[in-house]
Amino acid sequence: MQFRPCIDLHDGRVKQIVGSTLLDNNSAGLKVNFSSSHSPAYYAAMYRNDNLTGGHIIMLGPGNEEAAIRALAAWPGGLQLGGGINIDNAAFWLDKGAAALIVTSYVFRAGKINEERLHSLVKKVGADRLVIDLSCRKKDGDYYIVTDRWQKFTRVIISPETLSYFARYCAEFLVHAVDVEGQCHGIETELAEKLGKWATIPTTYAGGIKSLSDLELLLELGQGRLNATVGSGLDIFGGSAMTYAEAVAFHNRHNL
Repeated sequence: MQFRPCIDLHDGRVKQIVGSTLLDNNSAGLKVNFSSSHSPAYYAAMYRNDNLTGGHIIMLGPGNEEAAIRALAAWPGGLQLGGGINIDNAAFWLDKGAAALIVTSYVFRAGKINEERLHSLVKKVGADRLVIDLSCRKKDGDYYIVTDRWQKFTRVIISPETLSYFARYCAEFLVHAVDVEGQCHGIETELAEKLGKWATIPTTYAGGIKSLSDLELLLELGQGRLNATVGSGLDIFGGSAMTYAEAVAFHNRHNL
């Protein structure tokens, strides 16, 4: 189990946001847990120094391109990049140093998988450099993949069949448990257990992690097969229950 670091960008700054409050063209309800005085490149260099591969930069809306470019330049080939990725800009971001590209909304349309777009993107990027974000919210007992700032429910649920289908087209999954994302109230245990049973390729879980005990629980429920991203729970993002140094030490203990 790896600790996968993150750099979330909003309006060009590193922030931690309660994901479900991020709406298009409406900042009134936006809940920001943390806004950093450090640059994105500062965090990228820190992750590079600790050799934490597989981390990601997420551009939360427009106005983050320059910040993302600076972060990628601080560690070329060391960080994945997501947020608005499509067939037209994929090559640009790979050229700027992204290790892989994270995509969600682009490969869905009208609530269904857009196979034409998915196939075209794989042809352009290569499955080995593509991460599919299957972030989800619970409804009627199932976890539905959500798109467009996590506001739109698709008709696709997290299931063995869904994970098996997408695994043919990418190298990894990134899954945010949107209902607990940014809240530091603990992980979505049911989702973590399902991912641990069903995922057949490297999968990173994000959402609700606040302490080392949550990492240990995720290790158990995910059967050691899930990686973890921690945001608001870390001291480097304003958290108080877990230090970045502790997360790095946890990573090193489980990846010798």
